Amino acid sequence: MEVVPVVHNVSSVQRLLDFARLVYGLGLNTLVASKVYGAAAQSGVPEAMRFAFKLNRGLLVLSGLEDVLELLKPDVTLIVSSEYAVEYIDPFNPPVYPGRVLIVFNGGEPDFSAGEAGFGRPVYVKGVSGRLGAIAEASLILYPLLFRKRLGED
Repeated sequence: MEVVPVVHNVSSVQRLLDFARLVYGLGLNTLVASKVYGAAAQSGVPEAMRFAFKLNRGLLVLSGLEDVLELLKPDVTLIVSSEYAVEYIDPFNPPVYPGRVLIVFNGGEPDFSAGEAGFGRPVYVKGVSGRLGAIAEASLILYPLLFRKRLGED
């Protein structure tokens, strides 16, 4: 399973940088950012690119989810949404997905729109009610998916 995290709809410089720190800290090589606007587009993207370059990692910035799906051609696309979730990921017993798995986190405050949730399978963290925010959600979902095999559970 190849996991590719996406932070979508982000305007906060700090949120973009924190997301990059989390993704690269978990050992992932690429972070995708889509629909980056405001301060995050002006200051956050250059800072995140500098950070990625120093770590010899990749940062791909695209205008929207359509471009992300077209370029990366994932086998599975998960949209992390508390409002539209149809499946819940148990951090203590995470699922295994086939092939390239794109996991899209909302970098903004409101949840995804119904249209955005339609770009993939809406999922959320089992046992959590309401949005936690992109960084917390990514921590609870990415860590168990990435380290399941390393912990000897598979």
